[in-house]
Amino acid sequence: MARILIIDDDESMRHVLSRTVRRLEHEPVTAATLAEGRDMTRSGDFDIIFLDVHLPDGNGLTILTELTQAGSRPEVIIITGHGDPDGAELAITNGAWDYIEKTHSVQQISLTLKRAVAHHEERKRKSSGRVKALRRKGIIGESGALTRALDLVAQASESDSGVLITGETGTGKELFARAVHHNSPRADGPFIAVDCAALPEHLVESILFGHAKGAFTGAEKDQTGLILQADGGTLFLDEVCEMPVNVQKAFLRVLQERTVRPLGGKKERPSNFRLISATNQNPEKMVRDRSFREDLLYRIQSVRIHLPPLRERTGDIRPLAGYLLENICERSGVPGKTGSHDFFEVLEDYPWPGNVREMINTLEHAVGAAGSS
Repeated sequence: MARILIIDDDESMRHVLSRTVRRLEHEPVTAATLAEGRDMTRSGDFDIIFLDVHLPDGNGLTILTELTQAGSRPEVIIITGHGDPDGAELAITNGAWDYIEKTHSVQQISLTLKRAVAHHEERKRKSSGRVKALRRKGIIGESGALTRALDLVAQASESDSGVLITGETGTGKELFARAVHHNSPRADGPFIAVDCAALPEHLVESILFGHAKGAFTGAEKDQTGLILQADGGTLFLDEVCEMPVNVQKAFLRVLQERTVRPLGGKKERPSNFRLISATNQNPEKMVRDRSFREDLLYRIQSVRIHLPPLRERTGDIRPLAGYLLENICERSGVPGKTGSHDFFEVLEDYPWPGNVREMINTLEHAVGAAGSS
């Protein structure tokens, strides 16, 4: 039995869909607004979601990416009015599985739902195998939250689409970016990591795009930018939301054209790179605040991977702490150490606001305090 969420403000449409779902021996759950539907997907897993385009509190397509990547990664079927162009084209290009018009017959709706359920079951079966086969160096744990993120890593690795990784500081965004790279066809190419928050604003364009000799005071020789260095591989922009607004437009053009003109240069140079970005901020809020371009956000998040904080995957703390202790002892040249039951209980009870990064620092201090005994 599949769980089906129906998000539609039309009571009669909710009734028709609920009756169709029950007749096919599945469980229907209904919501009448975007906010209600979003809350339901955050609190429970669904296999299929019927999503209306026009809702009282907004356009359903604005939460499409969030819905497709929630919980058990449901298939989303867009509900549109007759001949509504928002449905057919945007539904598919933005990640929906299919769309139906409200004028469709019950038989048509039933057929679409049967196909979606079958597709979802097959995708779950295949994704389980992909996650187990992933090269995931340094990513420790088997919790449901972590497994869902790894499922997205597996899917992202099979395409060349832009990936946006979100999550609190210290959750391991670069580790996941490297996992996408190392499991992709670009694994043998370079992985160029850039911390946008650490780039001096007056040098951002020069560092990313490169420059020709004499382009500005101090440019004594040609310099190849990081975008060109990533040719054939992956460019990882950490804290991408810190990129200055004046640079965002130029970078968007690079993504569209896949060519770069170094500062002071006369020719465009091609660069075949895959972009992975990361941020610990809320990019949608930054778009609303006009500190990040909306068109650039669409470009960089064809696949969005949200990393859960450590406090939401406490079952991973023991194996993670054991792995980190082993690495710290090996790196420090001291005999291997293990933790007592009480020690691990303390780790599990702590909320870890700094996530894995804080745990590493804590364990390094503990190993140092214990000495070589």
